[in-house]
Formats: sequence, C-alpha cells, structure tokens
Amino acid sequence: MKKIFLYISIFILPVLLLIGVNEFTRKTNTKNKYKKYNIVTVNSGKYNTNRCTWACHNNTDFCKKHHVKFLKSHYKYTDGIYFGIIHSLKSTGNYQLANIIFLVIIIPLALYFFIIKSIQIQYKINRYKKL
Repeated sequence: MKKIFLYISIFILPVLLLIGVNEFTRKTNTKNKYKKYNIVTVNSGKYNTNRCTWACHNNTDFCKKHHVKFLKSHYKYTDGIYFGIIHSLKSTGNYQLANIIFLVIIIPLALYFFIIKSIQIQYKINRYKKL
C-alpha cells in the first residue's frame, strides 16, 4: 500500500505543481490580456526586448539575443538538440499534435517509468542488504 501511494504521488505531484504555477502566474498577471486565435493569452505576439512574448516562440534568435543572459556560451551544445527536436516534430506533418504526443505524453511517461523502475531496484537492493 505504501508503494502504491508513492507511485501515485510521483505521478500526480508534478501535474499539480504545473497547474499551481500556471494558475498563480495567470492570477498575478491581470493587467495584460491579449488574444491569439480568439483565446485570451498572458503574453502578446509583439516583440519586446524586456520580456519573452509569443514572438520569442516564433523567433528563437530574437529571444536568445535579448533575453538569455547566462547560457550564451552553451549554444553550441544546446542548439543542435533544441532545433533537432523542433525539426523532428515539424517533419511529422502536424507539429502541434506531435508536440503533444511526444513532449506531453511519451517523454513524461517514459521518465515516470524509469523513476518507478529505479525505486523498485532500490527496494530490491535494500531487501538483499537485510539478508
């Protein structure tokens, strides 16, 4: 019973944290209500040198030039991975759906699986140590 509670907690707590952070951010940002595709958004689509907007999502180079401060020396390592993932998702023909399937469903479930496997192996190690 204790293991099941642990496994369920590991599954639910990140989701609750994500929802909590999003709701807190939405509640504290009441001055800006923009619309994109008739949906109210927190950020506008206009370029802003002081903060990221939807323009940064569509133009990564602008964001890197104006908003990134500490990781500039690591672009040679991260750009290949970052743009490789984006190009892979776009190559499926439906970027939005591929994004949801891979980045929202498959990768988190794989991480969850590996965390659970790691915990199970640790339980086995602890059990063998007691012998």
